[in-house]
Amino acid sequence: MNVILHVGAHRCATTSFQEYLRQNSTTLAAEGIGFWGPRRTRRGLFHGIQPGPARVTGRNLADRARGRLQIQLEYSRAAGVQHLIVSDENMIGNIRDNLRHGGLYGGAGERMARFARAFEGGVGDLALNIRSLDGYWTSALAYAVARGHRLPTPAQLDRLVRAPRSWRDVITDIAAAMPGVRLHVLPFEIFGARPEAQLKALTSQAAPRAHARVRLNASLCLADLRASLPQRVAEQLPEGSGRWHPFDEAQAAALREVYADDMMWLAGGADGLATLVEDPEKLAAGLNPPRTRLTRGRPDDKQGRMAGSG
Repeated sequence: MNVILHVGAHRCATTSFQEYLRQNSTTLAAEGIGFWGPRRTRRGLFHGIQPGPARVTGRNLADRARGRLQIQLEYSRAAGVQHLIVSDENMIGNIRDNLRHGGLYGGAGERMARFARAFEGGVGDLALNIRSLDGYWTSALAYAVARGHRLPTPAQLDRLVRAPRSWRDVITDIAAAMPGVRLHVLPFEIFGARPEAQLKALTSQAAPRAHARVRLNASLCLADLRASLPQRVAEQLPEGSGRWHPFDEAQAAALREVYADDMMWLAGGADGLATLVEDPEKLAAGLNPPRTRLTRGRPDDKQGRMAGSG
């Protein structure tokens, strides 16, 4: 049985992907694909893997978590599961810590090293969704503000723009923590609205299209965001409709440039650490791509002479 850890990230349509897998669980089970989502992983299954406050019982919580996981994995093997997708974006961290520390998943490597030990080397693949940083931070801020956090100050926004960590650092940390695991990077811009394409990329099997257009936890538009906030806070938001854009044009451009550098690194092989999953429906140009818009050509010359005559 191949275990596939799907670690998100947050605000990359992860919840929608989990809902797609959940609603198609019966169909997928017939194809040998199993699914563990947050409804299962956050009900004690992962308890003890990460350090945290716990009652003093004299028991090693990490060992108990490892044993609990192995029992559940054995149940899945006995049920004939060939590909087990374990999806929980909190495995690499959470949005609250990202915003508090002003960077992307600073503890991702340490956290994933603990999961590697808990699964006892049984993980074959790991899937990470990434997103353009201007879109990621905007969505994360909208998510946080809608849940009662303060609006970001200019200094806080500037701190996010100048953050030294990018997706490349997150990928490097995860690869170091889980050597031998195949790391697949799936851009939100390609796979965010296509969970069936994402599933096919991870399992190399045909994926059902039912429930593939369910959208959950989308960022609120300005009107809905104002309606969800106290009046004194809502008045601080800009007027108009559409999405909230907390970053100015220069800041958004700087964030997009960092993401472009990460994508170029991934497209160039990512130093052998990860594989960039490309659009499965995008066709290559072939050995002899068409030469378009490189020269003016005769029709343009003829039209130019006709326009200038008389």
